[in-house]
Amino acid sequence: MDLVDRIEDLSEAECLRLLSTVPIGRVVYTEHALLRVLPVPFTLNPDGRLVLAMLPGTSLARALDGTVAAFQADHLDAPNRTGWSVVVHGPAELVRDAERQAALVRSGPRLWVTGQEPMFVLLSAELVSGRRLPPPDAPPQPTRSAPPLPAPSSPPGQRHPGAS
Repeated sequence: MDLVDRIEDLSEAECLRLLSTVPIGRVVYTEHALLRVLPVPFTLNPDGRLVLAMLPGTSLARALDGTVAAFQADHLDAPNRTGWSVVVHGPAELVRDAERQAALVRSGPRLWVTGQEPMFVLLSAELVSGRRLPPPDAPPQPTRSAPPLPAPSSPPGQRHPGAS
């Protein structure tokens, strides 16, 4: 089996399920017209939004607030050459509500740096995509295919080349 044939496109539901299995991902955003990628702890809300935890007082939360950002998480098994990767795109917003902030401090993602209360950013999962590389001996999975493109329209009285 060809290596490319082993790569599976994942459904949105499977992508969200996989995201719920890992504690750290990478947020991708722009700062001063340059792309930045930083690891952050996160959780997946029941409503499908990601909750990102970050250190207070950093420019990250301010840079994300009100923008469209990307987020990527994965799980790789290097010895077996398997794994998955999920990418989420959507609008990000800083949590400003005191009650919501307090609830997230109690039950949300934890900073890896201890001793500080995190700030939280919610990232809406508007575009979700993912791919998986299963073990070499796994049976091939059907891939999702995009719907067919409509045929180009031709001016009245003209036939589109190839049309019968």
